[in-house]
Amino acid sequence: MTEAPQVNKEESKKEKGELFRSLSSASMIGINLVTSTFVGFAIGHWVLDRYLHTDPWFTIIFLLLGIASGFKHLYNVAMKQSKDNNESEIK
Repeated sequence: MTEAPQVNKEESKKEKGELFRSLSSASMIGINLVTSTFVGFAIGHWVLDRYLHTDPWFTIIFLLLGIASGFKHLYNVAMKQSKDNNESEIK
């Protein structure tokens, strides 16, 4: 009889750990999308276009590269999550 509450506590801790892992992953995806977009914009606008006087061409190019980088990271995280889910279903 004493084993059932202990097993429930362990399962509860495991579920909470998985929840926090999922929440941190989701928040990092959002942060990464915004950060990569801003970094691409900043490189294009404040670094290249200001010194080369090519407004707005490098801003547009590097903004698009930043957005693509953010979505590439999103894709990589989704593939890793899918792989982890498939491995956990097999076990």
